[in-house]
Amino acid sequence: MPDYAYVRQTDGFTCGPTVAMVAAAALDPQYGATVTDPATEQHRIHAAANRLWPRKLGTTPWGVAAFISRHTAPLGVRYGWRLFRGDLGPAIAAVECDWPVAMLIGQGVPRHWVLIVGHEGDELHCFNPARGVVTTIPVADVRERRLEPLGFPRAYALVLPRHVV
Repeated sequence: MPDYAYVRQTDGFTCGPTVAMVAAAALDPQYGATVTDPATEQHRIHAAANRLWPRKLGTTPWGVAAFISRHTAPLGVRYGWRLFRGDLGPAIAAVECDWPVAMLIGQGVPRHWVLIVGHEGDELHCFNPARGVVTTIPVADVRERRLEPLGFPRAYALVLPRHVV
């Protein structure tokens, strides 16, 4: 598993761009090599992904999907989003094939993005850009709205490759 400790979101609104940047860098090493200043890149992504959406409201699922898709198009894969309705099968299938999955979480309203980067047994490995760490979460905790170790209890949406959406 790569070391994500050097990447953290720069403010309370750049979790989505940070997750999109980390996913794109994992899928497109050429792009990853160009990211020498993660903070500046987060803000560039945030501006590009939110042309009509207020930045203070974070980044939309379609904005995260569009940015990641720019870096997977040469691979013949596009990312899309869907509401989370308790089924983690597609997300697990994606990460088992080395396709990271962005997950929008919150409490009452969607508020924070994390990136599912691995799966082992009954656990998911989630990169949390607020802390710059990968946290292990039981799959059952996602379904049962117990994601407090990631900052918020409930999953709202997933951004994953369209062939598993």
